Amino acid sequence: MKVRGERECTECDTRWSYYETGSITCPDCGSMRSVGVDERRRHTDSPVELDLSEHRLRFGEAAGTLPEDGHADLEADLRAYVHRRGFIRGGELLPLDDVALAARELLQALDVYGRLADPTDHDREYLLRLLDGADDGERPAPGTVPDRLRAARGLAYANAIDAYREDLTRYLDDMGADTADDSGPDVDLEAARDVLESLRDRIRRVESLHGDVDPDAIETLVRAANDLGRYLREGDATALSSARERVSGSTQ
Repeated sequence: MKVRGERECTECDTRWSYYETGSITCPDCGSMRSVGVDERRRHTDSPVELDLSEHRLRFGEAAGTLPEDGHADLEADLRAYVHRRGFIRGGELLPLDDVALAARELLQALDVYGRLADPTDHDREYLLRLLDGADDGERPAPGTVPDRLRAARGLAYANAIDAYREDLTRYLDDMGADTADDSGPDVDLEAARDVLESLRDRIRRVESLHGDVDPDAIETLVRAANDLGRYLREGDATALSSARERVSGSTQ
C-alpha cells in the first residue's frame, strides 16, 4: 500500500515518521489524532526486530534431543517477524536481507526437524547454529546444510524470494506509473519483468519439489533476486545481466 510517511499530531503538533514507528499514535502525547503531511509512497516493510536471545537461553545448552517446551513460542516469534517484513520502505527498495532469509529457514527447519524420526547430532547442531545466528543475519554456508534439512532451506528461501519478487513487481509497477519523474535510474522495465517472470518459474519449480534442491542452486536464485533489486535501484546494467545469467543457470 501507499502511505504518507511523515505524520503530524493535531493535538500537539509533534511530527514523526510512520515508516519508522508503524503507528499513527503521537509518540509525544499519545493522541491518535494525526494527519499525513507528505506525499504517499509505497510501503510494505513494518518496523520489527528479530530477537531470539530468550530462545537461545532455552535451547542453547540442550544436549541430545532438543526440549519440546518452547517450540511453539519460538515459531510464533518467527512467524510474527516474517509476517511483518517487506522490502519497500517509504518508496525505497530494500535488498533481500540475510535476517529475513535466516528467520524463514529456522522456522521451516523447526518443522522439518520436529518430524524427523531419528535426528542426528549433525541435524541438531545445524538447527542450533541457525538459532544462534538468525537474528544477526548469519546464514550457514550451503555446503553445511544436512541432507535431511536441505528441503527446509530450499522451501524457506523459495518463499522469501517469492515475497521479494512480489515487492519487485510492485516497485516496477510504480516505476512504470511515474512517467513524469526522470530523476531515477535509467532501467529497461520490460527486461526486468522478463527476468522476474523467469525467476517466478524457477521458484515454482523449487516449490513443486517441496524445496528438496541443491542448496547452491537456491543460493543462486537469492543472488539473482538481489541482482535484480540492485538493477532497479541503481540502473547498473551488469546487475541485470548477472540476474539473467543466474536465473537461466539455476535449472534443477
